Amino acid sequence: MARLKFGAFLAPHHPIGEHPMLQFRRDLDFVEQLDALGYDEFWCGEHHSSGWETIASPEMFLAAAGERTKRIKLGTGVISLPYHHPFNVAQRMVQLDHMTGGRAIFGSGPGALASDAHTLGIDPMTQRDRQDEAIAVIRRLFNGERVTAKTDWFEMHDAALQILPLQEDMPFVVASQISPSGMTLAGKYGIGIISLGSMSTQGLMALPQQWQFAEDAAAKAGTTVSRANWRVLLSWHIAETREQARREAGAGLMRWHNEYNVGTLMRPGLTAFASPDEAVDKTAFVEGTASTIGTPDDLVKMIKNLVDVSGGVGTIVGFAHDWANPENTRRSWDMVARYVVPEINGYIDGLRKSRQFLIDNRAVFERAGQAVMAKIMQNDKAAAALQHTGTGRVAIPAVNAPDLAKAAAKQKA
Repeated sequence: MARLKFGAFLAPHHPIGEHPMLQFRRDLDFVEQLDALGYDEFWCGEHHSSGWETIASPEMFLAAAGERTKRIKLGTGVISLPYHHPFNVAQRMVQLDHMTGGRAIFGSGPGALASDAHTLGIDPMTQRDRQDEAIAVIRRLFNGERVTAKTDWFEMHDAALQILPLQEDMPFVVASQISPSGMTLAGKYGIGIISLGSMSTQGLMALPQQWQFAEDAAAKAGTTVSRANWRVLLSWHIAETREQARREAGAGLMRWHNEYNVGTLMRPGLTAFASPDEAVDKTAFVEGTASTIGTPDDLVKMIKNLVDVSGGVGTIVGFAHDWANPENTRRSWDMVARYVVPEINGYIDGLRKSRQFLIDNRAVFERAGQAVMAKIMQNDKAAAALQHTGTGRVAIPAVNAPDLAKAAAKQKA
């Protein structure tokens, strides 16, 4: 299996009650932690309502994150293109790319919250087509073209960017949820995808069909799409044991589901959980789930299953949430970096092979111990002292150590 990249997706989904200023700072601390742990990507979105989702400008947040980090890629997850004039979006993304030293990823979507579109007086029926129109224009601007365009929602007259992106080819990524529109756009333009609808059982099982939408659109447009540029969202909370993970995440998961998904968004078909245990059981312990509440081994199994079901992806993106308290949440992401990522990508395979090689070839290395014993026996005092030396009393690396107890017994005899 090809090595996977790992990232985090912060919508954000934060329960109402925390001071917004401190919440923003905690989120920036989180990006800094991910960078130090070696995660590849961080994503944050744009929302203007709901109470739970507080980042209105992902570009502004990511610029601040760029000052705190060194290597992690920073993606807009996503800019809702129908909400903005495309020229302004292009300008802000170019500035972000330069301010972060070429680490920006341009992620876009049509706008996820109906309440945001309502606030701005945008007809939901127009949003996906407007995203398509905006992508086409922004790509031309990034290529250094001077653009004149007129649509029913924006105009440009001889528009050109003063500064082009620092990256020669800034990654373009579109969000995909339930409808085929995101995958179709990715195929049309030959760009990347971040699948956000995969946290449900149905979303996970639909991944092969979703990818087919992208390939069909690419064939029609004469472009290509690569699984290496396909990002899939999973949710998890990891601890040393399943029982500990359940204790840490249950109450917060129940609150997130009941207050946000059911009580605020009123998502069709969802009902409130009656207890934290029910929340955990129905989220992470049903057939086909795309959520893991358990150990690193449980998440490794989940990711391998996702790769098998989907046919292959390039990046696993973890959904950032407040199911557990901040301390246990940080611990969860730390454990994923330390134990899940290396297991998935084979970073410790060589260590296991090296250890097993020594075990399997112990007889070959006995000669090293014989060499040590030969030197001992050449020295009368050392040979005499051997009678009083037992196993474990000499700081000799195990691979080189002779059986001192056995040799001492021979001396006494």
